[in-house]
Amino acid sequence: MEGNQRWVRGDLQQPNRDPARRQVVAHEQKPFGAVLACIDSRVPPELLFDTGLGDLFVTRTGGEAIGPVVTGSVEFGPLTSGTPLIVVLGHQRCGAVKAAYTSLREGKPLPGNLPAIVTALQPAYEQVASAGSADPIDAMARAQAELIANDLRSNPELAPLVAKRDLAVVSAYYSLDTGAVEVLNGRPS
Repeated sequence: MEGNQRWVRGDLQQPNRDPARRQVVAHEQKPFGAVLACIDSRVPPELLFDTGLGDLFVTRTGGEAIGPVVTGSVEFGPLTSGTPLIVVLGHQRCGAVKAAYTSLREGKPLPGNLPAIVTALQPAYEQVASAGSADPIDAMARAQAELIANDLRSNPELAPLVAKRDLAVVSAYYSLDTGAVEVLNGRPS
């Protein structure tokens, strides 16, 4: 979060981005966090948290859609390297969320493999549709991050690490307007 504050202020340190760091991590990595973020080109986790080489495991999918391969990718750091933090990062004006919301609301399927994203985001849609919201797309983006973080916290492989406080699983939301990341739930104590 300190790196995000630097990003918001425009006071970047750009740590761990030089040939010396490349040499340090060439043989072994020990990232302090794993981030599941959207594919959106405006939401690069390494930049918005002002981190560098070897600092983060980053997995990106449309709308933070998750399935077995993605779950395994997110589990990798905590289960193999002891990575103590997972951040599920939703964001403002998410195109994948908007497309899924519209597809589900209007009953119009999307082309190609995009229906897989729609299916993965359906629980967030259902939560938002039943609650009613002035901005349902924004509410759905936030709900998706929270639902996925909750699922990861209760994952059979990760739950014991969470219970021992060896792992924090946090949902967060990135504002495209301000650059700030807001923790939604799961903030480590």
